[in-house]
Amino acid sequence: MKITICGSLQFASDMLQIKSRLEEIGHMVVIPKNTEKYASGELGAENKWEKLELDVFRNYFNEIKETDAILIINKEKNNIPNYIGGNSLIEMAFAHVLNKKIFLLNPIPQMLYTDEIEAMKPIVLNNDLDKII
Repeated sequence: MKITICGSLQFASDMLQIKSRLEEIGHMVVIPKNTEKYASGELGAENKWEKLELDVFRNYFNEIKETDAILIINKEKNNIPNYIGGNSLIEMAFAHVLNKKIFLLNPIPQMLYTDEIEAMKPIVLNNDLDKII
C-alpha cells in the first residue's frame, strides 16, 4: 500500500521512524517535504510564509491523491492528548473526499472538531502499524 504520512512537523522524528517501519513491512511511504530538516532541528516550527512559499496544501493534496491511504501521527501537543491540528484536519478531509483510507496512530482526540474527525470514519491503530492493511 502507498501511504502518505501527515501530522505536525513537531513529530518529524516520529514520521521518519514510522516511515522506516512501514517500509520494512512492505509499504511505500510519502512524508512531508523537509521532514529530515525538521527532525534534525535545522528547521524550526512551520510558519504561514513557508506554507505559502511551498504551496503546502496543493502539493500535499496531490501526494494524497496518488496514495492509497493517509496516516495521521496524532500525539500529545499543546497539552492535548492525540492532537490533530488544522493542517491534518484539512489533509483528512482531502483523503475523505478522495475515498482514501484514513488511519490515526492514536485514538481520536477530544477537540472542538471531534465530530468532524469521527464523521470521516478514521481507522484507529492504537500505535500498532501492523493493523494497516
